[in-house]
Amino acid sequence: MKLFSYCLAVVPLLFLACNTTSTESKTEELSTWRVKGGNPKGTQYSSLDQITKENVSRLTLAWEYKSGEADTADNRSQIQCNPIIVNDVLYATSPTLKAFALDAATGKQLWRFDSTKEAGGGLGVNRGVTYWEEGEDKRILYSLGQWLYALDARTGKKIESFGTSGRVSLKEGLGQGSANLMVGSNTPGVIYKNLIIMGSRVNEGPIAAPGYLRAFDARTGKLVWVFRTIPHPGEPGYETWPEDAWKRIGGANAWSGLSVDLERGLVFAGTGSASFDFWGGNRKGQNLYANCILALNAETGERKWHYQTVHHDLWDRDLPASPILVTVTHNGKSIDAVAQTTKSGHVYVLNRETGELLFPVEEVDVPKSDLEGEETWPTQPLPLKPPPFARQVFTKDMINKITPEIEAFVTEKFSKVRSGGQFVPPSKEGTIVFPGFDGGAEWGGASFDPSGILYVNANEMPWILTMVDVRMKADAWVGISLYRTNCATCHGIDRGGDGHVYPALRNLQSKFNKESMKKFMLTGKGAMPAFSHLSDKDRDAIARYVLDLQERTAEEQQGIFERHPDVIFSNTGYTRFLTPEGYPAVEPPWGTLNAIDLNNGEIKWQVPLGEFKELKDKGIPPTGTENYGGPVATDGGLVFIAASRDEKFRAFDKDTGKILWEYELPAAGYATPAVYEVDGKQFVVIACGGGKSGTKSGDSYLAFALP
Repeated sequence: MKLFSYCLAVVPLLFLACNTTSTESKTEELSTWRVKGGNPKGTQYSSLDQITKENVSRLTLAWEYKSGEADTADNRSQIQCNPIIVNDVLYATSPTLKAFALDAATGKQLWRFDSTKEAGGGLGVNRGVTYWEEGEDKRILYSLGQWLYALDARTGKKIESFGTSGRVSLKEGLGQGSANLMVGSNTPGVIYKNLIIMGSRVNEGPIAAPGYLRAFDARTGKLVWVFRTIPHPGEPGYETWPEDAWKRIGGANAWSGLSVDLERGLVFAGTGSASFDFWGGNRKGQNLYANCILALNAETGERKWHYQTVHHDLWDRDLPASPILVTVTHNGKSIDAVAQTTKSGHVYVLNRETGELLFPVEEVDVPKSDLEGEETWPTQPLPLKPPPFARQVFTKDMINKITPEIEAFVTEKFSKVRSGGQFVPPSKEGTIVFPGFDGGAEWGGASFDPSGILYVNANEMPWILTMVDVRMKADAWVGISLYRTNCATCHGIDRGGDGHVYPALRNLQSKFNKESMKKFMLTGKGAMPAFSHLSDKDRDAIARYVLDLQERTAEEQQGIFERHPDVIFSNTGYTRFLTPEGYPAVEPPWGTLNAIDLNNGEIKWQVPLGEFKELKDKGIPPTGTENYGGPVATDGGLVFIAASRDEKFRAFDKDTGKILWEYELPAAGYATPAVYEVDGKQFVVIACGGGKSGTKSGDSYLAFALP
């Protein structure tokens, strides 16, 4: 049987549920904000036009809601929530993931739901909630830890008839092997009829749950269907993995969100890489359906088509945002299509019905890996149009030259690592990944204007991926081996953290003793998942190593390689390539906002997004900054976006990229704004949670309107 030809495969759709949608309802869809991303298609676009290019300079703060619970001591809490607004009520979550409802006109709290103790630890972040209604039954569905909760939208009380006492486990349908593994969902599910369809977040290390897509009955919580992204025997794609890989490999999860074509009865997902992210010697093959754009029958979960954007991923090239359902004019014809942004700074545009590419993509030969046991896939796809909206290779002439000292520092470090564009394999010497692990594009998504223009923000930060052999001598302390396998990816091989998201694990004796550290590992907290899959003895060994308690037991005189013989390599951490001052090692721009014409596949404009005040004061033009959270375009001719680490909220002219308005937020707005209307008045709201890239944490939602 011939292997899938670079992953464009089409199978019959056995059942296609169709809904008729009137012109009026389509117009209403773009003027409300009932789901994350504004509408089921995920376009992040508003047809409201009360706020325009001419009057946006008069925009003022209409209300502020302080949700509380920001981590102002360590500045590690965040809010990534894109609020939804239904019947003049705004629904969102706090830094500790408590759900709440506000009067959308005034910001007055209507109710608040707290089940964090019941849900357990390791709650992470939340990017929104889901609304469902049937007659007088109106519900908010949202994920908290491993649970999907159903709340009464009017009172915030649990719907006790949903699942067991108002909740169902997000481990449902994943198999017994996932019982003790981390599973959750940072991104809300999508609604099709009476189904809520969910993606998931799973561990990215060697031991991870599979990222199957699932649909639950929104009324009862009953599991309705499962699409296995790591196929079982007899299922299409099984031959692209080692035999029985589904029993031991995880990941391939749609963590970044879904979109729905209600008329065609299709749900679309972008999946991530298989676990472990950076070494695949134990998952040789093309690895379907990891790194795929998927089109599924929303009623049954059956696959209609798929397209794989990275074969046998070794670079953490998850598809970072939900596919956007667009309509473009291509070769003189109006075509319903899917647009998928990527971490590498590309946009794939495919026919929504067939998965056929609208613009050419070339399969290019890529280098082989020199890591033991690894077999890179011989070719990788690279779109030829639209052109990439982020630079593709970090060369010596692009080194940061803000000062001679910076140039010298970066030049020396650059000479010791590998750099050669996309798909240079991970290495023990260190390989530059550029754009980095956070894009290019990231989870904030893009905004699509009905005229055919896509607005997307991008990071241009180089990262260094360094691999390390985790096999140790038979008499090595297993605490070190376990740490390197389970913890080093985030906290670094030397326990130094990354200085941004993942803290250093040194000198923790004042905060933890051995038992409290073990408990912390068992439950998790914030972005740190629970390590409940590890035995008490293994958590004990890691705790003693992290806390520098050099006590060992005789039975610990064995290495991790003997325990897990298929694990050979880990990485030394998520390491940005920075100057000593904390700036990216590459020359600016470091963050951009881009307008891309999807009708003809051309970039219309690109401007820096964000600035460093200290550099601006020295006369250096705006450089852009790392940015998290997406844009929203409107019929008023504007693009609203916060996202930048300079804690500003801005409105850009969507035709030229010129800044027309900006506002200094109480904390950075690492979230996507929402645009809505109450009693004829247009509002723009943004969550101000901060807590990334060294910025302070906050707890506010700010809404703006014309006076």
